[in-house]
Amino acid sequence: MRCPFCGNVETQVKDSRPAEDHVSIRRRRYCPACAGRFTTYERVQLRDLTVIKKNGRRENFDRDKLERSIRIALQKRPVEPERVDQMISGIVRRLESMGDSDVKSDAIGAIVMETLARIDTVAYVRFASVYKNFQAADDFEDFVAELRPTVTAVLDGD
Repeated sequence: MRCPFCGNVETQVKDSRPAEDHVSIRRRRYCPACAGRFTTYERVQLRDLTVIKKNGRRENFDRDKLERSIRIALQKRPVEPERVDQMISGIVRRLESMGDSDVKSDAIGAIVMETLARIDTVAYVRFASVYKNFQAADDFEDFVAELRPTVTAVLDGD
């Protein structure tokens, strides 16, 4: 692992333990060249995923990009950070276990929306406004009108 301070590739692991989410391993590292200390996280990756965008372009799946978009939707919402981490890990595991290394961006968006709908309705609407690319207030109103029966069913436990 390359040292983020001096670039030395010969760093040493000083401590390893399961991370709080029990899905990754937290490693404390030491660089003998500059005496810097830093932390890395190691996760299991079942397969390399490729995202197929709506325009047909292909790019490598980026867990950090997924995390950023979810955290933006959940900004200032009463959802614990551990719950968010579990949700992101669950989404990634679900994508990796779909059986194909090529995943359409629509499928990722649908899974994220489905998951957010169960956790926080406001975050769900925020994410949907970007994902569905609302152009006018009417688009938003139509979406919220469709959402009302769904939210009622989720809240009632159906």
